[in-house]
Amino acid sequence: MIDHVSLAVSDLVRAVAFYERVFAPLGLTKLVTREKMVGFGKSYPEIWINLRDGMARLPTDSGAHVALRAKTTAEIDAFHAAAVAAGAMSESAPSLRPHDRVRYYAAFVVDTDGNRIEAVTFPQS
Repeated sequence: MIDHVSLAVSDLVRAVAFYERVFAPLGLTKLVTREKMVGFGKSYPEIWINLRDGMARLPTDSGAHVALRAKTTAEIDAFHAAAVAAGAMSESAPSLRPHDRVRYYAAFVVDTDGNRIEAVTFPQS
């Protein structure tokens, strides 16, 4: 249903270097580079990182939350480790989350602009 999403950042060069490391475990790569935006995806840009002129770096939640589907729990573990190593704040380490009707495995990080990024998978066993 959703074709693509955009995340606002205060420093495009810093953010692209960060997301290249963070998205790699999920199979997302840099596909399009423009003056003030970069598109990441598998076959087309599904996530755009957009420079917002005059945007101050946010130490807290920007309000954005993007959940990315992973194939395996190992991908989520690698996503989380890469994000933390690249300077993200861990909001929730990788773990199984058994909720009302769905059981899923996820990790949450916050980038240096306050964007919350989640990686999630739904293990069968």
